[in-house]
Amino acid sequence: MTKKLNEYKALSFDCYGTLIDWECGIWDAFQAVLFANKRSDVTREAVLRAFAVCESKQEADTPDMIYAEILRHVHVLLAAHFNLNTSSQMDKDFGNSVPHWPAFADTADALRIVKQHYKLVVLSNVDRDGFAASKRKLGVGFDAIYTAQDVGSYKPNPANFEYMLDNIKRDYGLEKQDILHTAQSLSHDHVQAKAFGLDCAWIDRQRLSQSGNWGATAVVEDRPETDFLFYSMAEMAAAVAASS
Repeated sequence: MTKKLNEYKALSFDCYGTLIDWECGIWDAFQAVLFANKRSDVTREAVLRAFAVCESKQEADTPDMIYAEILRHVHVLLAAHFNLNTSSQMDKDFGNSVPHWPAFADTADALRIVKQHYKLVVLSNVDRDGFAASKRKLGVGFDAIYTAQDVGSYKPNPANFEYMLDNIKRDYGLEKQDILHTAQSLSHDHVQAKAFGLDCAWIDRQRLSQSGNWGATAVVEDRPETDFLFYSMAEMAAAVAASS
């Protein structure tokens, strides 16, 4: 039986896609090379789908590479995929775009509500500098922040979840049954979180449960069963407030 929301002691968050609108950030950052090539035929959906493939491969191939460099390499791959001429400066600018990615409109208010009830932990596929810039848009202090740079690999590598669970237990004495993993991405987060026995709250911003678009995340054919389903952080925060 699924536990009630008020029975957990901590929420572990994916950030990009869940709290930060990375798809908007990716598409905005890709405009420079499209403009330089005078290309109006390349669609947002096509770029995000290609990004999902290129990013996943780059992270798997170079797990110790910081995320800004991952993005720089992904930009090169995307430009080649769409037959675009790029430059080292455009590649670098795309790589350094994370600080410009916007928060979802509901994120800060929702986090302030859930902060009253849980410890808040971030497990994110970025580097420390990238998250430090994004954190200023999120409106709360987090109890723990674990990045791919800290771990030396990228989700869905199980090492990232092992690192988080070991550190939460060491620093706060919390076991996995105390934690509700809260994320948008099935491929980056929920498949591996369920493999570790974590309860999960799916923030289904893409409405995949209603046949939505996969966007910038890899397709998961065998979808894991999540314990809670919300379509926004605002919806989750309202449920948390109502359960307390």
